[in-house]
Amino acid sequence: MISLETTKRFRKCVPEGRRAEVAAALRREQQGFGQPHVHSGLGLRKLGPNLFECRTDRGWRLVFVAAKGLLTFDFAGNHDEVQSYLRGR
Repeated sequence: MISLETTKRFRKCVPEGRRAEVAAALRREQQGFGQPHVHSGLGLRKLGPNLFECRTDRGWRLVFVAAKGLLTFDFAGNHDEVQSYLRGR
């Protein structure tokens, strides 16, 4: 099974009211990442080399870096916040 990590920035981005929703999305990603037939149901999108996003709903996205056997979640936010994060990366 793939390991998950969350950065301090990620934990700071996730508000109290979204924690259950985010935890469920993290579990789905952990179970389905690396299985191409499952990816479509995960709301997964490649943003760059080893950089991906998944959606918890239409307006909330989780950005992570994929390495062999490890997904590191680094940012969470809406579309505009993610775009701003990517520009500054």
